[in-house]
Amino acid sequence: SIMAIVSLFNASSGSRGGTIVKSVYLRVLGLQRDSGAGELVTFTPREEEAFRLLARRSDIYDILSRSIAPSISGSYTHDIKKALACQLFSGSKKRLPDGMRLRGDINILLLGDPSMAKSQFLKYTTRVAPVGVYTSGKGSSAAGLTASVVRDQRGEFYLEGGAMVLADGGIVAIDEFDKMRPADRVAIHEAMEQQTISVAKAGITTVLNSRSSVLAAANPVFGRYDDMKSA
Repeated sequence: SIMAIVSLFNASSGSRGGTIVKSVYLRVLGLQRDSGAGELVTFTPREEEAFRLLARRSDIYDILSRSIAPSISGSYTHDIKKALACQLFSGSKKRLPDGMRLRGDINILLLGDPSMAKSQFLKYTTRVAPVGVYTSGKGSSAAGLTASVVRDQRGEFYLEGGAMVLADGGIVAIDEFDKMRPADRVAIHEAMEQQTISVAKAGITTVLNSRSSVLAAANPVFGRYDDMKSA
């Protein structure tokens, strides 16, 4: 919690007329840390022992997959839930002797006909993940997914992270992936493979971490599968 006083100060806009721009700022008087979901979760020894017993079970994979979106049922959902369980736990990161780092995060694309609960799988996964960001591909741009440079009222430029940066260490769920523009879709390739976002705009050159997994959902071409056509 922050205790502050909202104040105004006059700043010149730099125009010929000498227009005065009033900007709002906070004069912080006190800062207190609240207990919330962002803190590290601690487990009791009894809970840790229960986790160890659960990990020794041979059917642990099936137990975890059945626990994902239990309200969504059907024979076609078994493999989807297993894939989402693997994505939530992710793989093992590797660092080669030459210093190259291999990502352990898993990217998944759910491709199917409408009304197959793809969006529900995406929303459930973002709620379960420690860090989850849900967005729609139709209303997202390359800058909104990666990073953008914004100019404030005083004419100064600052960097603003997008969905891939905000979900660092978690999962980014992109619905309606097929509705995205090709240029916006290409912009996230670096974040998916290298797990970084390179920015060189308005005199700002930096590299942002984007160690997140991408869970996307899309419909086939023309909306539905055509059994009379092949790839």
